[in-house]
Amino acid sequence: MAVTTRELTPADRAQWEPLWRGYQAFYEVDIPAGVTDVTWSRFHDPREPMWAYGAFDGERMVGIVHAILHRSCWTVEDYCYLQDLFVDPTVRGTGAGRALIEKVYEIAKEKGAGRVHWLTHETNHHAMLLYDRIAGKSGFIQYRKIF
Repeated sequence: MAVTTRELTPADRAQWEPLWRGYQAFYEVDIPAGVTDVTWSRFHDPREPMWAYGAFDGERMVGIVHAILHRSCWTVEDYCYLQDLFVDPTVRGTGAGRALIEKVYEIAKEKGAGRVHWLTHETNHHAMLLYDRIAGKSGFIQYRKIF
């Protein structure tokens, strides 16, 4: 399979949404439709520091990635948070996930970011096989309080 990546446009929503729902199902969350609508609009607003890319096999979208630029107190350069990455289970292992991560690396460098970082669940062993090859573990554990 020859995977290509490109930034998503408003016309891509019909292909993006099933992958977005697949991502949510994988992590056992249900993001409200209103939040999804706002998120999708932010991807296409040039004033927003976030974007979405898709991996394609021909015209078929087989994976998605979302990323957000944000400030850091540790560097002058922004950081890039790779927030969401999902590849259709039927094409995992074909390079689509790696292509999406590498696209985020490319865009982050173009935008002057000093690093790309992301989280994954500790049970996501299959994905971590890839992550361990293309990035380093920070050693940090995430804590959070949801309001």
